[in-house]
Amino acid sequence: MPTPATSKAGFLDQSLSLLPGVGPAKVKLLGEELQLFTIGDLLHAYPFRYVDRTKFHRIIDIIPNGEAVQVKGTLVTLNTVGEGRGKRMTGRIRDASGAALELVWFRGLHVLSRMYKTGEEYIVYGKVEEFNHRLSITHPEMELAARAGNLDQATFEPVYASTEKLNKRGLDTRGRRKLIRNVFDRLQPADLQEILPLPLVQGLRLMDRAQALRNLHLPPDQAALDGAVRRMKFEELFLLQLRLLQLKLVREHKIAGYTFGSIGPIFRKFYDEKIPFELTGAQKRVLKEIRADLGRGVQMNRLLQGDVGSGKTMVGLMTMLMALDNGFQACMMAPTEILAYQHYEGITEYLEGMDLRVAFLSGSVKGKARRELLEQLAAGEIDILLGTHALIEPTVVFKNLGIAIIDEQHRFGVKQRAKLWVKNKPYPPHVLVMTATPIPRTLAMTAYGDLDVSVIDELPPGRTPIKTVHFTEHRRERVFGRIREEIAKGRQAYVVYPLIEENEKLDLLALEEAYDEMIQRFAPPDYQISIVHGKMKPENKDFEMQRFKNGETQIMMATTVIEVGVNVPNATIMVIVHTERFGLSQLHQLRGRVGRGAKESFCILLSSVKLSKESRTRIETMVGTTDGFKIAEADLRLRGPGMLDGTQQSGVLQMRLADLAQDGVILNVARDKAKEILEADPKLERPEHQRLAAHLDRYMRAVKGWGRIS
Repeated sequence: MPTPATSKAGFLDQSLSLLPGVGPAKVKLLGEELQLFTIGDLLHAYPFRYVDRTKFHRIIDIIPNGEAVQVKGTLVTLNTVGEGRGKRMTGRIRDASGAALELVWFRGLHVLSRMYKTGEEYIVYGKVEEFNHRLSITHPEMELAARAGNLDQATFEPVYASTEKLNKRGLDTRGRRKLIRNVFDRLQPADLQEILPLPLVQGLRLMDRAQALRNLHLPPDQAALDGAVRRMKFEELFLLQLRLLQLKLVREHKIAGYTFGSIGPIFRKFYDEKIPFELTGAQKRVLKEIRADLGRGVQMNRLLQGDVGSGKTMVGLMTMLMALDNGFQACMMAPTEILAYQHYEGITEYLEGMDLRVAFLSGSVKGKARRELLEQLAAGEIDILLGTHALIEPTVVFKNLGIAIIDEQHRFGVKQRAKLWVKNKPYPPHVLVMTATPIPRTLAMTAYGDLDVSVIDELPPGRTPIKTVHFTEHRRERVFGRIREEIAKGRQAYVVYPLIEENEKLDLLALEEAYDEMIQRFAPPDYQISIVHGKMKPENKDFEMQRFKNGETQIMMATTVIEVGVNVPNATIMVIVHTERFGLSQLHQLRGRVGRGAKESFCILLSSVKLSKESRTRIETMVGTTDGFKIAEADLRLRGPGMLDGTQQSGVLQMRLADLAQDGVILNVARDKAKEILEADPKLERPEHQRLAAHLDRYMRAVKGWGRIS
């Protein structure tokens, strides 16, 4: 996020060269290494942790559990050992308890060997592990005890992000502390004016901005630090929500849309005569939300989330029928040909007997068939077009596209989605984006805060829950036995292997070796096996998937290319090999390939015996729940927001303090307060909102939101 300085051309906007001891070389280095250019940048680059200098662990009492500890002792040995890539530096520190702690470094040895000296007392901080029955810290943070004591008398010392180059030039944590102290010595009250409305600050009992920034860098105690963190987290989330809601207001006022004024005979006939099952309460609720959007005369931009099998496609189809009833065409775009064709087959079957023209378009539709389809589309003779990325090609012209639906939207890039935006004139089509990857509420409010969000949080009746179990490698034979049992019942099985992109050759080799093993255990003609991976030609991949779908093969061996799109109700067992190499969201999507019928289904997680703490947590989560939203929340806690659902594209998640996995309460309050302010003063024209408006205009313009490109 941009540096939230407040003055127009004041002290905070000045170059770092204004500070004593920061010459051109250091200014250049801070810019290159940390993107710090101004005093305001430095002030808003917060510490990432704090050291309580009054608390030290005795080495003799330390339990090696991976937790970080602070010790104080004398460096008794320091040696460089090994050659080439195996070269490392080792040291040993001994404290007053008489016990010793090993220290290990693998990088920066030349500099570090000159920096540390035996016989000196150091404060050491790092995570303690046990190796060869010895306690050790790899790449510890170290500071001379005498220097630390002279530098700062405060209980809490900030620790800042740094690099080896910065450390060499004296811009390590200690150097940064000096610069920050200098900044606060020079700051004037006008440099850090309050930007939040005073009633908001008082009503929520927030620390004022100037005091919060001081306490973030120089906290006198834990209470002051907690208050500062709470204030700045709220500010961060409030400003973001305010900006996103502003964008939504602007879009609703500026971007007109077609008014679908009526529910007509096409929708009614389908609902009364053709729909093959009773809609769930969640589906009915979402359809009402969409219906309300389509009747407002404003372009709809709605995100529809629902777990695997929750009935999103039916909601999408009925939304398209609303467009047809009002004289418009509709389209649905999916990320893979097999998924797009699956939609085509399913929707064609649903609409059988209705006087509607449904067509399919992908890269494999060529020549005369393609030309005829495009001519019919432009003439308005095709009502619903289903397909892949081919839909966004310039040659694909609609007569009057009213609704564009994007399935598995996170698999498309921003520019790809934007191309559907211009497929109609004078108004853009209404847009519904769908995802089967549940998004935690906090992430949806932040990454998609300018979109309307609908959730199908109910599965259709009659679906048997998937039973998930975890086995380690030494129970491999039992897993093969379960596969045989399911096939003996006339069922089918998936066996999925991981694929690490940076080592595709080795992984493909491993997949081929696994195939050889499976052939030995499940030999033809009694068993037939399909194999699918990302390096296959699309036509070969689709051929193998179709064979499995038709029941010609009993086992589908695959990498994660089958994560989305294959619907085989007869498949009742999913084995995920090397489970520890998959993310939670991926595991949940893979599990969703089974359990698509009324038959009891199983997901077997087959992992190594030795598992990291995070891998074990992922597996326990999968075994413990099939609720996609609970899994998404756990994934958010484990991985953070930036890697979930491709949301790093949105440009709004680069937060400095707020943590979406932990700060849901603050986020809810921030969004509610932002709504209240915009409802009372949509353009932020009131005197009490002047500084807030100026700040948003200057520092939040980079946040563009998703409404304009979804």
